[in-house]
Amino acid sequence: MVTKPAASELICVGAVTGARGIKGDVRIKSFTANPSSIASYGPLYDKTGTHIYVLKITGQAKSQLIGRIEGTSDRTAAEKQRGIQFFVPRDSLPEAVEDEFYFSDLIGLPVEDLGGKSLGTISSVENYGAGDVLEIVGVISGGLMLPFTKQAVPRVDIQNGLVVIDPPDGIFDPPDEEAKESDSV
Repeated sequence: MVTKPAASELICVGAVTGARGIKGDVRIKSFTANPSSIASYGPLYDKTGTHIYVLKITGQAKSQLIGRIEGTSDRTAAEKQRGIQFFVPRDSLPEAVEDEFYFSDLIGLPVEDLGGKSLGTISSVENYGAGDVLEIVGVISGGLMLPFTKQAVPRVDIQNGLVVIDPPDGIFDPPDEEAKESDSV
């Protein structure tokens, strides 16, 4: 019997992006260092840790994996799986080596600029298709989305619990009044 992990211990390792074919296969975007290892960390859970998915990787197409979720036997069922995220308990994953970390390690860390000025905390790490983005809250109303690049984020210090950013010029400037007026026309 598998014990239910606490949701706070779970790390997202992949997601179903759509159906493939007519026999119930799904396309999977893996977030693991070795994409095909997504099914090798043990049971895969939903984000609450209450539902277990049994996943078998059957192939690869372009930059995604092809797999089958147990109980999904046709395209209609596979299409309903779109958007499912797969999670594993943190202790199922290998320890991060020096200068590596899991994105979940960043959540809640304080953020400073190069001069040491506090800018808030990281609330999430997202990827909308063009690269990873840090969402920083406490800086400006509504938060700040910053590309997670070496140029914009020169230092991530998990050991000391700090992220240092070098934000692009003008990112904290108030919106241009003329631009606001032309947008509303």
